[in-house]
Amino acid sequence: MSTGQRPWGRYTVLDESEDHKIKRIEVAPGARLSYQRHTHRAEHWFVVSGLIEVTLEGEITTLAAGQSVDVPRGAAHRAANPGEEVAAFIEVQTGAYFGEDDIERLQDDYGRDFGV
Repeated sequence: MSTGQRPWGRYTVLDESEDHKIKRIEVAPGARLSYQRHTHRAEHWFVVSGLIEVTLEGEITTLAAGQSVDVPRGAAHRAANPGEEVAAFIEVQTGAYFGEDDIERLQDDYGRDFGV
């Protein structure tokens, strides 16, 4: 397992192989990930704690623990934590490539460009 820190929180890679990658993503209170899309992978998010505000192709939905959403390949998406405690979800990636350089950032609160 590998863990990475980001301005919005952290992630832990739970499993990966040629056809999938599974991460636990923890989002700090009031933080949000980039509004982004991927060329080579789709994602399924399953919320395990807190609330996750999901933006998918401009539509905003709030998910609680036990709820999930599918993020199709190529769809613009973002996860945010509107709560006051850390929120977490499990992200299952499927597709042909799972590298961090398959992130096309459309908007980012932390001044990051393409890639990590």
